[in-house]
Amino acid sequence: MQQNDVHPPLLGDRQGRYRVQVVGNSGSGKSTTGLALAKLLGVPCISLDRLFWKPNWEQSTREEFQAKIRAALDEAEGGWVVDGLYTKKGGLIVAEQATDIIWLDPPLLLYLPRIIVRTFLRLFRREPPCSPGCEESVKEIFFSKESIIWWCLSQHWVVRRRSWARMQEIGLGIGSDVERRKMRRIGGWGSQLKQWFSQVAALVEQR
Repeated sequence: MQQNDVHPPLLGDRQGRYRVQVVGNSGSGKSTTGLALAKLLGVPCISLDRLFWKPNWEQSTREEFQAKIRAALDEAEGGWVVDGLYTKKGGLIVAEQATDIIWLDPPLLLYLPRIIVRTFLRLFRREPPCSPGCEESVKEIFFSKESIIWWCLSQHWVVRRRSWARMQEIGLGIGSDVERRKMRRIGGWGSQLKQWFSQVAALVEQR
């Protein structure tokens, strides 16, 4: 896992608590990874999608969203895993409180097919929506600039550039801000993520 192999898989707060933010492009595996990590750590998984979106794709205001985030984090005193970023509306509330930031950066060819399959499963109600009451529709998928598939394609390199910039600042082993280094990149076709989960499992067993 590049330069950060010398670091433990999770830093934590040195008191046995882990507050982890999982970031990456839409479809990169944040939700699946977040849920699995939260289960492994025994902490709640907080989905920013569920906090932000109201039924029928109504957006929360900035004030509403940030209040929901603070309330969710405050309730999880023993630690948490947050799935998502939402910097424009949510600010840096999660990032500043996180002990670890995990950036999922798989190849587009790996996760684009997954998000297409997931979107169609949601369209036919075979998989839960990203937030209660926010059902996928043919119009949203094919005829909207807000299509999650189009978003995935258009944002892949945008997210990569933005995340690499953050890595240069707070990336483990490479960041210029030594005191705040806590961001780890996990790329590749899946083996790096499996290896990292194995390391986290070993860490949990030692507690």
